[in-house]
Amino acid sequence: MINVILRKEFKMLFASPIAWILLTLGQLIFTWAFLGRMDAFMELQPQLLQLANPPGVTEVIISPLFALAAIVLLMITPILAMRLFAEERRNHTLPLLMSAPVSIFDIVIGKFLGLLLFFLLIIVSIVVLCLSLLLGGTLDFGLLASNILGLILIAASFAAIGLYVSSLTAQPVVAALGSLGALLSFWIIDFATDETHAWLHHFSLLKHFERFNQGLIDTFSVAYFILLMVMCLTLTIHRLNVERLPH
Repeated sequence: MINVILRKEFKMLFASPIAWILLTLGQLIFTWAFLGRMDAFMELQPQLLQLANPPGVTEVIISPLFALAAIVLLMITPILAMRLFAEERRNHTLPLLMSAPVSIFDIVIGKFLGLLLFFLLIIVSIVVLCLSLLLGGTLDFGLLASNILGLILIAASFAAIGLYVSSLTAQPVVAALGSLGALLSFWIIDFATDETHAWLHHFSLLKHFERFNQGLIDTFSVAYFILLMVMCLTLTIHRLNVERLPH
């Protein structure tokens, strides 16, 4: 049943113009940033050649591009996640879905995977841009793989957080603002933390993603993203199970 929910969500996503608009805007932003970084790299080539270990195209172009992609995904997640439960609840279609012979687990995971699949399309488009650099040079595939893994993990975390917030309300706008607030809180906690509360750094999405962005596949960061994702999905399932129970 998860596959059925996944296909339904994915088709519904592309039935509205929002998905196409976001894909187009995202591609324009990433292409503009990609070409801008490439121009900067070409201008810096004479100075870089004088260094003993000059950074390559992967460090100068690809890593900043993936850092930008993480911010773009954070901004579009609330727009996409608000419709997953909040809009269905407002349109009175959620009770019909929950009364169907399908488990809450399947509904939640199917919706989550549908949103994640959309994010994967964006990530694939970024990877294609990066691989085009092979036409004129070489890439650090280790750093590229680390960035891809980090972006997938943080995108999955964004989707899980947005899904949970969407399950709490019947107002899509409230769900979108709540998701944005929650994501920004997890993102900027690293900037707002002083030395006396250094332990809060461990909860920063930015801090954990930075490790992947620098080419470090840290098992602690992988575990953090997975636990955050599982926790949000579990809370969503629990919230809907409570709603499904007869009062």
